[in-house]
Formats: sequence, C-alpha cells, structure tokens
Amino acid sequence: MATKQKSNDYDASQIQVLEGLEPVRKRPGMYIGSTGTEGLHHMVKEIADNGVDEVIAGRATRIDITIQADGGVRVVDDGAGIPVDTHPKTGKSTLETVLTVLHAGGKFGGGSYKVSSGLHGVGSSVVNALSTKLIARVMRDGKLYQQTYERGAPTSELEVVGKSTSNGTDLTFYADDTIFETTIIDYQWVVDYLRHQAYLTKGLRGSVTDERTGERHGFYFEGGIQSYVKHLNIGKDVVDDDIFYVDKEVDDSAVEIALQYNDTYSETVKAFANNVYNPDGGSHMTGFRAALTRVINDYARKSGLLKEKEENLTGEDTREGLTAIILVKLPDPQFEGQTKNKLGNTEVRGYVEQVMNEYLNYYLEEHPGVARKIVGKALLAARARKAARAARDNIIRKGVLEGASMPGKLADCSSKDPKDSEIYLVEGDSAGGSAKSGRDSKTQAILPLRGKVLNVERARLDKMLANNEIVNLIKALGVGIDEQFDMSGLRYWRIIVMTDADVDGSHISTLLLTFFFRFMRPVIEGGHLYLAKPPLFELIKQGRKSSIYAYSDEELTTIINAAIEERKQGGATINKSDERFRQAGFTEQKRYKGLGEMDAEQLFETTMNPEKRVLIQVRIEDAEKADAIFSKLMGTEVELRKNFIQTHAKFVKDLDI
Repeated sequence: MATKQKSNDYDASQIQVLEGLEPVRKRPGMYIGSTGTEGLHHMVKEIADNGVDEVIAGRATRIDITIQADGGVRVVDDGAGIPVDTHPKTGKSTLETVLTVLHAGGKFGGGSYKVSSGLHGVGSSVVNALSTKLIARVMRDGKLYQQTYERGAPTSELEVVGKSTSNGTDLTFYADDTIFETTIIDYQWVVDYLRHQAYLTKGLRGSVTDERTGERHGFYFEGGIQSYVKHLNIGKDVVDDDIFYVDKEVDDSAVEIALQYNDTYSETVKAFANNVYNPDGGSHMTGFRAALTRVINDYARKSGLLKEKEENLTGEDTREGLTAIILVKLPDPQFEGQTKNKLGNTEVRGYVEQVMNEYLNYYLEEHPGVARKIVGKALLAARARKAARAARDNIIRKGVLEGASMPGKLADCSSKDPKDSEIYLVEGDSAGGSAKSGRDSKTQAILPLRGKVLNVERARLDKMLANNEIVNLIKALGVGIDEQFDMSGLRYWRIIVMTDADVDGSHISTLLLTFFFRFMRPVIEGGHLYLAKPPLFELIKQGRKSSIYAYSDEELTTIINAAIEERKQGGATINKSDERFRQAGFTEQKRYKGLGEMDAEQLFETTMNPEKRVLIQVRIEDAEKADAIFSKLMGTEVELRKNFIQTHAKFVKDLDI
C-alpha cells in the first residue's frame, strides 16, 4: 500500500472546504473532547496524525516532535508539504485554507489519501484556533514558506523565507492558556503516543525531544506490529518464539495481523483501523475471532489432536494466552460514536476472515511444532474451563456467591442505597476490629482480610473460587465473577483498600489491585476503587488534647517548620540542641507501623472520616502499561521482578522491613 507519491500529486484541487472555523473557540470540547489535560494532548495528536497519514500514504518516512522550552510544541514531517498554491474556492493559499477553515483537508476528496486516521480532517484548523500562536512552515519545490497565526487568524502573509532541499511540513503551536486548564505537555504521553504509531506504521522513524529536561526518545521498529506483539509479551513465557504475521491487500483495503501465544490465562487482542485504536473492537475483531476459532478447530481435527467424540474448542479456549494486533486500513472507516471505539464497516469482517482463513491455516500446516503447542494450550484451556465451570456451578448451587448469604466477617452498613454506601477492605482482624468500632455504621461496611490474599495473576477461576478470602470479597461486592459478572449488582459505590503503611501492606494492596484489574476491571473503570491513606506520623503538642497527623515525610517537615516559625514569631526560645519536633513544641512524635496501633476513634478521624480522610482513586490511564507491570510484579519471571525492584529502589525514600 505504501507506494511513494510525488509532491505534485497533492495539490489544491484535492482540498475540499465544508464550513467555517468560528465555532471552535466557543465550544472547544466539541472538537478536542475537553479543555483539560486530555484535550491539550489531543492537540499534539491532531498535528502528528497528519504526519502519520503522510507516512501511510508513502510520502513521508519520519516525524519529529519537540516540546520546546518556551511552551511550544513543534511537529515536523518529511512528507509532501501542505500545498501553498491558491485554493479555487477560498481564493486564499491552500495552507491558509487548511489552517483557518473547519473541515478543510486532503482527507475528503479521496485523491490525496488512500487511507487516513482522521475521520473528519478538522485537526489543523482546530489546533490553530485554540493556540495563542502558530507558526507554519512548508518545505516544497525547493522553497521554504512561512506564515504565522494568532488564535486562528493569520498575522502575516504567506511568504518565501528561504530555500529547502527537501519537502515536508513544520508546525509549531502554543496552546491558549485562556482556554486550557493547563498548557504543560506531558513528555511521557508524547513518547507513548509516538511509540504506538511507530509500531503500527511500518517504515516510520520518529523522535520526541523535551527541551525542558534534555530528554530524547527515538523510535523505529523494523517488525512493525510484530515488534508490538513482542513488546506486549515481555515478562510472559511465550509458547513459541515464532510470531504469526500476515499483511495482505483485499480490494481497496489492507489487513495486517500479528499474533503469538503466552502461558498466561488472559488474552490481549488490540484492534486498530487506520492506526486508530478501537477498544470495543468491531467488524475486524469479529472476523478475527471467528476465523481463529474455525482454523484452530479444523487443524486440531485434521491432525487428530481433537478426537472425533470431543466437542469443538470454544473461542474462549482458542484465545487463552493470546496476544494479537489486528490492523486494518481502509479508505472510508465508519466508527460507532465520536470516540471511534468501535469499527462499523461490515465488509471488513469478511476481509479479515478471508486473510486469516488462508494464511493462518497455511502457517499451522508449515509450522507443525508451533501448531501442536497452540492446540495443546487450547485443549488445556478447555479442560480448565470445564473444571472452573464445575467449581463455579457447585459454589452457585450451594449459594456461596449469592447476596443473601454474606460473609460472616462482613460488618455491613445499614444503608441499602449503593451510592450512599462504601466498604473498607481492611488488612488483619486487629485493624478490622478498630474499623468496625469506629465506623459510621449507616454508610460504612468493613470486611477484614486474613493474611495475604491469593495472587490471581497465575490462578484460574477454579483455584480462585477455592480461596475463602477471594470468595468473601466476591460475595460482599455483589457483582459476581466471570460469566456471571454484572455491575448492576454492585453494593457499594466506593471500595476502599485500607492496609498498613509498610511493605506487607503495599503487597496486600498490590494483590487486591491485581484481582480487580484482571477480574473486575469495570469496577476500576467506573471509578469505584480507592486506596486509603493512613497517617504516617502523630504529633502531640504540649497543652493540647488533640493530635496533629502527617501523611507523608514532606507533610511532617512542613508541619514542624511551620510550628517552629510560629514559636519564633511568638517570642519563644528555641533550643537548637533539641530534636526538631521538640523545637516545634511537640512532646511526642510517633511513627505508625500499622493500622492496629490506632484505637477506633483515631482510625476513624484520620483514615475513615469523609470530611478529613485522604483517598486515592485508582484509575487505568494506560491499560497496556498496567498489564506489563502486573506481569512483572506478580508473574513467575523472578529476574524481571528483580530488575524492576533494582530500577525503582532509588525512588523509595523510606522503607520499613
């Protein structure tokens, strides 16, 4: 698909104008989603996506993004360069038309881009409208052109400012601080964005430079999505080192797929259309799954691995431990909803099935060793599925997971309205006892957890359902598990993990986070999961009955320094030989090792009182990174866990062992 086109194939006649630019500054959220951090970074994506489209079209090979020290973001590509000749409909230069007229772009006519990641082609003009300043440079036909803008309006004429030996587009924008809540660009976000584009776009060389810190990242993945699959499987034992890969044109579209199995029990399959991630899948995902199940069953039957009397492997069996990338490129993608979460083009299902049926079948025939491993894993998954179903059905028959039979340890709240209710998952019976005594029994439920819960990263459902702590947790929450999972049954709007502020407490929190991420992700995505933050220090001031609590070393230092300054201002004599907390007028400084050291009143006031407590909401900002970290920390690969600890140990300020 990536046939190189000449710059003169892309001219003014291919730019279509649909409407004006006025609404953008009035309602920016309609065009970039929000005026917060997400909207700000969407601006970077809009400009860089145009460069990606140039690479896909075969006109460019690289994209360089620079976060400038003065707050600007510069995006440079070596594509054809935006046309600069006069546009027949606007009478302005084509560059100015693209940057000042909404819905003006090369993605509407069909002549300049065979495929593109942009559905509407409004990106450049929207970014211009929401920037205090934009500098546009175009390298084209041996000349360097430049024009400047402020808040969407040109402040100079398009002029030739020099010569150029290459073609390309060079845009620098400064996000408008009167519109955005922040204009500080997150370097890591830009790195992650461009890394993904480099994985998905063969031949793309990219770089990100942060002038504020001097950091720089460069990307080029020879294997494209094969490298992406390899990246996703880091930390997991793969069934075979070989990766299945196919890249095939079908009609006016292209289907590119890479897959590899690992020894985990979950699947990681990501579907993209024109480099746009579709988290809810769509027609390409449906076609992929149908073909995968069919091809593996057919091979298993032909090779005798699946006996005549045995039932077919299910789709779930064939996808256990699967890591795959599905990338389709098509001229007119139809997405369901503005967020492009799901691809709707019905013809794409047939394209993907056709390619998978032919090439995966051929691959299995040519690689019998790999094929037998894949089928063997699926057969194990089928046996485990049946065992898990039997275990689950047995438990359901006994009513163990039903809401009517709550765990004996659960101290429930009296409110029956989930939105008014919260549950504390508390480490240990001692802290659980204090929490039960000190809580607000109307809205706060307490579930003590004995010891460390099961590490579910390496456990199938039947093993999980044999663990009392896990079963008690499932019962208390009311949402069920696996095929019976249903968010409508959630009994508490806030689920709060409350553990000691030490290594064991952190481990228990991580085990619980693993459980929620792997088996109850909608709970996290719905904003229902929190971590409690108990105080680390108690400071008792002379002459006062109440204590002052500090939740971090930094806060402790701030409190002590402020108290010393207050005493100085009051004329008190400061004895420099005293410890700092005594100089501040405190008679005892206590470092808490665990929740059990607090009585019921202290625990409520510091950690459970809605008016005073500190809660950390658990969010999934990058599911791919979270998956990798859980695999490293909770998987079987000791060396990876060791390397992770060694790498991050320098960031730990205070460690209790």
